[in-house]
Parts: sequence; C-alpha cells; structure tokens
Amino acid sequence: MVSKVLKWVTGGMEAILGFPIIGASIIIGFLWTPLLFMLILHIVTLVFSVKENTEIAPSILGIVTSCVGWIPFVGMTMHIITAILLMVSASKKDAAEQY
Repeated sequence: MVSKVLKWVTGGMEAILGFPIIGASIIIGFLWTPLLFMLILHIVTLVFSVKENTEIAPSILGIVTSCVGWIPFVGMTMHIITAILLMVSASKKDAAEQY
C-alpha cells in the first residue's frame, strides 16, 4: 500500500519535471537538487516496492532518470516516460485488492 502511494507521488512529481519550461525552471532554479531529491524518493519507493512485492521496474527507471535528468532533451523525455510507467504501475490492483 505504501509503495502504491509513493508511486503516485513520484509519478506526479516526474510529470511536473517532464514539462519543458516548468520542469527545466524547477531543476535549474534549485540548482539540480530536485534530481537528488527524486533519486532518494525513487530509492525509497524501490525499497517499499520490494518489501510489498510490487513492480520495481518503474522505480529503477526513476533512479536512472534522476541520474540523466540534467541532459536537456533526454531528461525531459525520461521524466515523461517514468511518470507514465509509475502511474500505470500505481493504478494496477494488487493481489490483495482483487478479493
């Protein structure tokens, strides 16, 4: 359950960072610390995902995105892809929710 909430939060934040002017302004305005913050948040999400036995690939992609997010067009594209995958993963029903 915690991993699902974290995936929604990280997915939403990645979506904001994926907007060309808004995301670039946030990242550059705060001297790239949002990428470090997102890296830490993706690692925490990954830990909870492993603990709760949910999908880990979106969180791993988020870690990669945080590492390459400083590259102008690559970062924007990666933020958008990561946001989509995190939100899709968060919206899936777990085995416990199906019953």
